[in-house]
Amino acid sequence: MAVIDIQGVSIIRSRATLLDHVSWRVEEGERWVIVGPNGAGKTTLLQIAAAQMFPSQGDAWILGQKLGKVDVFELRPRIGMSSAALAERIPKSEAVSDAVVSAAYGVTGRWREHYEEQDFARADEIMFQLRIDHLASRTFGTLSEGERKRVQIARALMSDPELLLLDEPASGLDLAAREDLIGTIDDIFEDPSAPTTVMVTHHVEEIPETTTHLLLLNHGQVVASGPIVKTLTSANLSEAFNWPLEVQRYDRRWVAYTRRHANRAIVDEPGSAWNGLA
Repeated sequence: MAVIDIQGVSIIRSRATLLDHVSWRVEEGERWVIVGPNGAGKTTLLQIAAAQMFPSQGDAWILGQKLGKVDVFELRPRIGMSSAALAERIPKSEAVSDAVVSAAYGVTGRWREHYEEQDFARADEIMFQLRIDHLASRTFGTLSEGERKRVQIARALMSDPELLLLDEPASGLDLAAREDLIGTIDDIFEDPSAPTTVMVTHHVEEIPETTTHLLLLNHGQVVASGPIVKTLTSANLSEAFNWPLEVQRYDRRWVAYTRRHANRAIVDEPGSAWNGLA
């Protein structure tokens, strides 16, 4: 059974096509990264995977359940998600330990819920794994951006999900904090007991070493999809970003850049789409 099976899905909002006949299949245990420019449809696709948005056209099965035919309030607890939108809902005055444990009920902001000892034990275990256990009594509003990112991931793991979705987990971080977080994500990806995972990013430099598959999007359409070592090519990345890019792999990490003279040649070529952009 596929964890995600999306067939010919389109999303249309206010006459704008956010996704255009997208098909995508994720199998159990795979580690996917979705890459593309702003407005490519990455977050929209992730919202479908999170059962938070329904297709305008086409069919989507998440964890074997067809969207539109399943009670999403029963499906969503099986999915862990980390995103900037979630971070905005966590009260700034909330203690980190409460921000994590409250994910067991799928809420932000503790109120009158009753938690079992096993809930607190799991929260402690996850905070230790993500190296934020020393922040347990701190309030969310006092954390650095990197610390907040780790709290969000801890929340996403709290319910022991079958599918983990990470929407730009390294955005807004400085170089050291980014590398530290990517190393932690790699640790999660390497754990054979970890859920099937999908991560969204703009930058190939943020792709964890242990990623198995890549989906490239542009203008709401799939540019390329498949095993990362075959899919992340200069040609595919250039098409996705509408820009002449070179991509190389160093010690299991990826880097993308524009070759200055190659860029000039493309720009100066008569009739080129790049003409006038130099």
